[in-house]
Amino acid sequence: MESSVLSEIDLSRGIYPRFTLGNKLSAEQLKFFEAYGFIHFKSFASRETIAAMIRESERVQEEWIAEGRKMVNGVPIKFGRDVNGKQIVQRFAFLNQFSPLFEEFLKDPRLSSLFEFIGAADSRIGVNERDGLVFNHYVNTENSNYTQLGWHTDALRDIFYGNKIMPMLNVGLHMDHSSPENGGLRILPGTHNKGLRTLLFRKFYYLQKEADKHEFGLSVEPGDLTVHDGRIWHRVAQSPFVGERSRRRVMYIPIVAGKYLPRTVDSKPLLYQRFASLVTDK
Repeated sequence: MESSVLSEIDLSRGIYPRFTLGNKLSAEQLKFFEAYGFIHFKSFASRETIAAMIRESERVQEEWIAEGRKMVNGVPIKFGRDVNGKQIVQRFAFLNQFSPLFEEFLKDPRLSSLFEFIGAADSRIGVNERDGLVFNHYVNTENSNYTQLGWHTDALRDIFYGNKIMPMLNVGLHMDHSSPENGGLRILPGTHNKGLRTLLFRKFYYLQKEADKHEFGLSVEPGDLTVHDGRIWHRVAQSPFVGERSRRRVMYIPIVAGKYLPRTVDSKPLLYQRFASLVTDK
């Protein structure tokens, strides 16, 4: 790593470069991602755009609650209670299929530039694959059902489809300020290129939630974009705070390659999705 920016990295102290995403990745960005398996882009979306997305998610939320929807394309919806006791959706799936605003977001040409991290000719945004555009809403309340998520990799899904593990990215757009002190995303840098044994057996999928001495937490602001390799081990830590201060909202979209595997209204939950619903709550 020849860049002076890349020479000033100390993950143990939270020191790492924040980049700007344009229509083409730089050599510096490619080198960082190859080494660590994640990357952080500042100010991808404006505060006004984030506010509009939050309002739109609340509109879809009201529709789903009113109609009693339980899943989308075979992916279970996770419900809980907000700080005022109101029922909310804490995990949306395929949100892009219910809103022109989110559908348009997926057409941003800057997202296509991320394909180079995979390097496959058939790289694409999984508009109708995996869980589509996911919106996670973490908040600590007495009746919240989504405050954390145990250790896992996103690549495991390929195994449940009966396929070999293919390159993929999980791209997160953050909607609230979050720092390691408030829970949030934790990753084990570099575990994306340690081979199949590490991918399958480094942790007990979803069951293990405790901190790892090698984990690294990101500090993000509304509008920041983060990307992590589908093979990297990561978790979502529970906020130590209760109520409004614990709120963290983040949208994820998959960038995938390989066989096209769309999910439809006739799709059924995968085995791991049924299992995860039992172990990812509080």
